[in-house]
Amino acid sequence: MKLKLLIAAVAIIVGLYFLKSYLDKKKEYIPDVPAAAVPGAKSEHPEAVKERQHFIVGFLPVTCHLTCPVTSWITEHNNTGSVFESQKFTDFPSMKEALIARKIDATFMNMPLAMKLVADGTPVKIVYLGHRDGTTVMVGIDSDIHKFEDLKGKIVAIPGRFSNQNILMLKMMKEHGMKEGDITLKELPPPEHPSALAAKAIDAYIIGEPHAAVAELNHSGRVLFKAGEMWPNFISCGLVVRQEVIDNNRAMVEELVKGIASSGKWLDSDLDKGAQHRHDAALVASQKMFYNQKTAVLDYVLTKDITRVKYTDLKPPKDRFDEMMDLFNEFKLIPKHLNFEEYADVSFAPDLETIALPFDRLPGVEGIKPNVP
Repeated sequence: MKLKLLIAAVAIIVGLYFLKSYLDKKKEYIPDVPAAAVPGAKSEHPEAVKERQHFIVGFLPVTCHLTCPVTSWITEHNNTGSVFESQKFTDFPSMKEALIARKIDATFMNMPLAMKLVADGTPVKIVYLGHRDGTTVMVGIDSDIHKFEDLKGKIVAIPGRFSNQNILMLKMMKEHGMKEGDITLKELPPPEHPSALAAKAIDAYIIGEPHAAVAELNHSGRVLFKAGEMWPNFISCGLVVRQEVIDNNRAMVEELVKGIASSGKWLDSDLDKGAQHRHDAALVASQKMFYNQKTAVLDYVLTKDITRVKYTDLKPPKDRFDEMMDLFNEFKLIPKHLNFEEYADVSFAPDLETIALPFDRLPGVEGIKPNVP
């Protein structure tokens, strides 16, 4: 009996030792301390500068979310500030569940889905946009579909019911006098759209790039419309953050949004000089740790037509979101009307004129080879 008690006591002491070691090393939020606190930084709280903070941000491998891997790459190749680690998802439902379960606290997400989460009681806020435009309607290369009316009676893939691609299709159907069901809208994960079109399992699809360009480059599909032609300055995705993080670590959110804004400004800052920044972004984002897609496809989307997607003017616009909310209510996707302030917080959006770009080429980009998965 004494031996058993002794063994138990030793086990408890060892357990307490490892617990203390874990707690000593665990990064904690300290009120009023900037998230960018790093070794050597000036702070009234010296304990806050022991190590850089790490924060995970979700994304899908679409150009609508490009500022996520770009920001992740920049912070991981820097020795100051927080490290914003990107986590890839392949579809919005799994991303939504991860956000609800707090496996992630921030993610790029389709705006209707974020607003639906708020309507359902999930405490999140839209704090910034990911892009403007960047979505394309594709049809088969030999298709007899040449205008929107030709889609009547056809099957069109969408990334999800709670996506602005779905809203755009419903909006266009209404404007062309079509009723529900005149076009069959089929939910498919974005990466499956090009192969479904090539197999003629669908007649068309509407998706964020580069999944449209995949069909264009393999000669199985052609562009019917760019979203901006149907709904100018189209918005599909933005940055969503849980309210707990906004309340308890505002400095981290400020740093993240500023990083995203800076990445967007950098992506659009040399478009009249050859778009080298976008070439760099395509090279980095295409790598295995991010999109794991052909570099040539991303490069095509970002540089062949520089108006295909834009990364500036990303402060969430109240008037456009009010319009979206009216459509969501009309199409019975969100049952109740939400005020803008209930699901959006624009206080983090910086004035782009105040953001300086500290580099030209992406750090560490030299020597990276194009990805050909």
